[in-house]
Amino acid sequence: MEYARRQGAAIAVHFDADGQHSAEQIDSLIEPLRKGEADVVLGSRFLRAADIARIPPGRRTLLRIGRVVSGVLNGVWLNDTHNGFRALSRRALMKIRLTECGYGHVSEILDEIRVHDLRYIEAPVTIGYSDYSLAKGQRSLDAFNVLLDVLLGKLFR
Repeated sequence: MEYARRQGAAIAVHFDADGQHSAEQIDSLIEPLRKGEADVVLGSRFLRAADIARIPPGRRTLLRIGRVVSGVLNGVWLNDTHNGFRALSRRALMKIRLTECGYGHVSEILDEIRVHDLRYIEAPVTIGYSDYSLAKGQRSLDAFNVLLDVLLGKLFR
């Protein structure tokens, strides 16, 4: 993000390195930014029935629990709180400053959205689950580590 700021980027796109996100979806993800409809666009796999059906059942349950925990802690209610596919406008890029290492940065972004009163929307994205992405991505037990990161971050920020 710092590099994008220094380069004067109008838009920055985040996506996880676990192979679940497709670069072909970037244009539709950033379209609301181009139209001035939002400062941040957050990908969601819970907006279309076909995308929901692709989520392994255990992961789906964990993500729904995470949605509630995150909403209570951050005050930003999303359908898919921990989706790593997101786009930020220049305004958001200039305001959001991340300090968290690891998965806790996702909750930190939501805090920053709230604190800076950034306009946000969710956009449907399709996640590709493969043996590789499931092995490389977050394990279900990591949810507890994320919660700990978030709580510690709130205490010491």
